[in-house]
Amino acid sequence: MSERVRVAVVGAAGAFGMKHLDGLAAIEDADVTVVSGTRPEATQSVAEKYGVPVAVVGLDAVLERDDVDAVILATPTQMHAAQTQAVLAAGKHVQVEIPLADSLADAEAALAAAEASDRVSMVGHTRRFNPSHRWVHRRITAGDFAVQQMDVQTYFFRRTNTNAKGEPRSWTDHLLWHHAAHTVDLFAYQAGRIVQANALRGPIHPVLGIAMDMSIQLKSETGAICTLSLSFNNEGPFGTFFRYIGDTGTYVARYDDLVDGSETPIDVSQVAVSMNGIELQDREFVAAIREGREPDSSLRQVMDCYRVLGGLEEQLA
Repeated sequence: MSERVRVAVVGAAGAFGMKHLDGLAAIEDADVTVVSGTRPEATQSVAEKYGVPVAVVGLDAVLERDDVDAVILATPTQMHAAQTQAVLAAGKHVQVEIPLADSLADAEAALAAAEASDRVSMVGHTRRFNPSHRWVHRRITAGDFAVQQMDVQTYFFRRTNTNAKGEPRSWTDHLLWHHAAHTVDLFAYQAGRIVQANALRGPIHPVLGIAMDMSIQLKSETGAICTLSLSFNNEGPFGTFFRYIGDTGTYVARYDDLVDGSETPIDVSQVAVSMNGIELQDREFVAAIREGREPDSSLRQVMDCYRVLGGLEEQLA
């Protein structure tokens, strides 16, 4: 495939919809032809801001168009699996934001649809693409570093339904199926298939109906271990912080910044063409479509993550 890829962004007015639009604007082989949302005025405003010619309401209005080759779903978690299947059924390529689903059954149904299709299907597991983690991954694949332990903290202050922009949300976020998914997948990507997993959760929030604090332990087939602490009760600092303890060094990743165990900065600016993880995952999506290949972070590749999450949910129940 040599022509430019025509992309629709669904959920364009949300925090991550706009992150994808920012990323796509830097990709020379991609044209955003349509944006979609549930709020017509907000969606039209986003279309005007990014110079997108068409703004529509809902996914169906995207799937019926012939000027869309691929769809990026930046919609609420609870819609991801069903919408992924709908995009594939319409004969279009799909990238769905993490998580693929909020249940193992839904994730497996989405995978079955992907395996029955000849379209590219990918999940936005951004940590695979962040230059900081890519730098570590290159050392691992070169045989220069092996993970012995990962210590990860995922901390936010979200006692109400708000998104990454601090705006009200119509759905409830989830520590296990969303935020833990980043680390579960990354740990397996860096240290090998997960063979043991345990979880504990704190009190259930009386209004949101979810655990606001959680602790997860993982072990990979290589013997490496991971300890993950998650909280929606933490008042700062916010974000996810990864400490890699290995056989030849220690590294701490804070989004796209990387330091060694002595807090000496490591230059990761040459790892990829951008320092923007969302842009890099979108570049992989577009490249896989043009080259007719399986992308990194395909549904098949990340499915083990959701199997682990499903097992942890059973433990917590």
